[in-house]
Amino acid sequence: MKRLSLFIAAGALSVAASAASANEFQAPLEDLARNQIKIIVSDATVVAAIKAQNGKHGGLSQGDIDGMDQQWRAEVKNGGGDLINTVLANALSDYLKSQKEAAAGQFTEIFVMDNKGLNVGQSDITSDYWQGDEAKWQKTYGAGAGAIHVSEVELDESTQTYQSQVSVPIIDPADGSVIGAATFGVDVSSL
Repeated sequence: MKRLSLFIAAGALSVAASAASANEFQAPLEDLARNQIKIIVSDATVVAAIKAQNGKHGGLSQGDIDGMDQQWRAEVKNGGGDLINTVLANALSDYLKSQKEAAAGQFTEIFVMDNKGLNVGQSDITSDYWQGDEAKWQKTYGAGAGAIHVSEVELDESTQTYQSQVSVPIIDPADGSVIGAATFGVDVSSL
């Protein structure tokens, strides 16, 4: 019985230690979101691209969104296609690629989403086109100005770095409304 109690206590300590380590980057990641990331997503290039896509996609149904997402996923498997090429070749994607490069490894990816959670621009190809069913969009776009969503730190197998995704809403400076959201993959060793 004594061994079982010690085993349970050791397990509880392990869980508590894991929770503490999962949160150790929360404050610096939130500071990054309030400062450097906020400046990047406030750029006129970001705002203009989102507003244009919001206008273009205003009449999309959920079926249309699902179809575009399926097309994107198929293009990812096939190594590219029209939808991916269109997004990667736009001015916003060029801007995001330059911001990622300027961050010298701190950002592992950057992508911007519209008011439906669809990709508008990105530094790297994402696995899917529609982010609207994920916390990165729901807990930022849906939560309003000032919201910050920080994912758990995970090992990225392709880069062998520990990363977290930091997501924020994007605000229209003309009226203060939330028009989209952005997600930044952050190499936590850079903090």
